[in-house]
Amino acid sequence: MSRTPRRSAAAVTLALAGALTLGGCGATAPTGTAGGEAATGGGAHVVRHARGESTVPARPARVVVLDTDSLDSAITLGVTPVGATTTAAGAPFPGYLPAERLKDVKPVGTIGSPNLEAIAALRPDLILSSQARDDKRYEDLAKIAPTVLTKTTGPAWQENFRLHAEALGRQNEARSAEAGYRAKAEALVSALGGPEKAKGLKVEMARFLAGSPTRLYLNDTFIGSILHDLGLGRPANQDRTGFSLEISPEQVDQAAADVIFWSTYGDAARSDQAKITGGALWKNLDAVRNNRTFQVDDNLWMLGIGYTGAGLILDQIQRDLTATPSP
Repeated sequence: MSRTPRRSAAAVTLALAGALTLGGCGATAPTGTAGGEAATGGGAHVVRHARGESTVPARPARVVVLDTDSLDSAITLGVTPVGATTTAAGAPFPGYLPAERLKDVKPVGTIGSPNLEAIAALRPDLILSSQARDDKRYEDLAKIAPTVLTKTTGPAWQENFRLHAEALGRQNEARSAEAGYRAKAEALVSALGGPEKAKGLKVEMARFLAGSPTRLYLNDTFIGSILHDLGLGRPANQDRTGFSLEISPEQVDQAAADVIFWSTYGDAARSDQAKITGGALWKNLDAVRNNRTFQVDDNLWMLGIGYTGAGLILDQIQRDLTATPSP
């Protein structure tokens, strides 16, 4: 594995942004696997990630996160980032996260288009993102501060969380978060009547999108992984690998399920929501006839990618499907 020499924190010029920043270790190497840690001198540790290795402070204090999953990870682990990207220019940070924890976080551009100059101005000692979002910017980000990338987001969120925890030096806090999620999931399954009853319940997640076809989410997604963790049944056409199944208003029979959770992204008037939910095919679905359809917060269910978000989703599933309050 080829590696560039480590650099101690020093003032360097970021060519693209033209700002004076603190240089961190930007060691790069061929794509590796997440995880792994080796002790180094000076209270730092080496973190292996999707773009090689980075030398990170033992407990980074000034962290910038460039996607909603790393933001959830930081908050879950007790770290308030100094900067974070948003979903769109001027958009707020995710509303499901505690507002008091986000009030001092500075916006640093949008997801997939971070503002490097704004990041550099915050003088971070760690940047968290993914190859899916920022692979082409990795070298520039690594000149600002040690940068740790996961491969992607979504279904690998639990593995990514462990990498975030390692980079943040918060492995003990991570174990507590994971244990809490498992306990909440077990309580929910028990409230549903046990594993066999949970397995027999066919559950889906549908999403109406402005300007795009309606999606039924498959197993290789954040919400798909949560339904899998609960051992819930899935409609046969959705119980497979992949991201989503797109349907038109004439294909609503493909949304047949015992329970339908649904959300809308963007302007509902520009989606198929009204056409589908007002149509005979939708009204004839078992979930609709049995009053087992539940509208959910799109920002949480689609972007709450982490243990804080997942815990709130489990709470809602339990409220909607059982008479037992969440623990």
